[in-house]
Amino acid sequence: MFTGLSAFPLTPLANDEVDFPSFIRIIERLAASGTDSITALGSTGSYAYLTNAERAKVTHLSVEHAGGIPVFIGVSALRTSQVLTNVNEAQRAGAAALLLAPMTYQPLTADDVFGLYKAVSGNTDLPIIVYDNPNTTHFTFTRELYGRIAHLPGIASIRIPGVPTCPAQARKHLQAIRAMVPSHVTIGVSGDAFAAPGLNAGCEAWYSVVGGTLPRLALRMTRLAQEGHADEATAESERLAPLWSLFTEFGGSLRVIAAIAEHLSLVQNNSLPLPIQGLNPNQRTRVAEVVKALGLAA
Repeated sequence: MFTGLSAFPLTPLANDEVDFPSFIRIIERLAASGTDSITALGSTGSYAYLTNAERAKVTHLSVEHAGGIPVFIGVSALRTSQVLTNVNEAQRAGAAALLLAPMTYQPLTADDVFGLYKAVSGNTDLPIIVYDNPNTTHFTFTRELYGRIAHLPGIASIRIPGVPTCPAQARKHLQAIRAMVPSHVTIGVSGDAFAAPGLNAGCEAWYSVVGGTLPRLALRMTRLAQEGHADEATAESERLAPLWSLFTEFGGSLRVIAAIAEHLSLVQNNSLPLPIQGLNPNQRTRVAEVVKALGLAA
């Protein structure tokens, strides 16, 4: 299950409540696209801003409307007991796997994070994806910590941040990680601008923000890399450089991908949880221009 494209959908809001009808449409759209898996309640899914009841309903709706595509559920929370509650809900819903990041307010140590994964792996039979997302969690994994955690029971995949864009350096980076983890643990790249370099270097999966809203676009690049067409995958990523530039300029992918979803009428306007404000009118105009220029509405 932990190969190919894993699409990370938005959890859209309307009037400060989860917009469940729009969320269902997003999941059904992903199911129709043929994505390899769906990861709900990741950072793109704004899990940290939802109530327990909202998270539980999103979890169940994700599985119910995925059309048999494997659904991975983000279970991260500040306290280990809260994480385990989310794990139990994911199990009841029929999730195929769990996504776990070391969510924190106080700074965490490596032993803290290892203890979290040990506690979760000891309380579920579901496979676990290690979610290394330092931009949102403010915790940075070392390769040594990857190795410690990857040898725990049930660890199935590690989602790493972006790799070097130089092919030789990307392969070297990936080889250094592989040397620390068991062979059955897949490595998935994130940071959409780094997807082609990561997949071409040997990452088995792409944990994708853009895939959650524009799955066919992301699938095309994934399949090119999987089939050994590294130059074509790289060319496709380079074609999308204006989109990647917006991610950088506007402080990350979330606001941009929400603006795209709103522009395409997949969700209602102002779909992000306050206090996160969406893009301003001028920024939205630029997003719309990029959508049109790149043919992203197709």
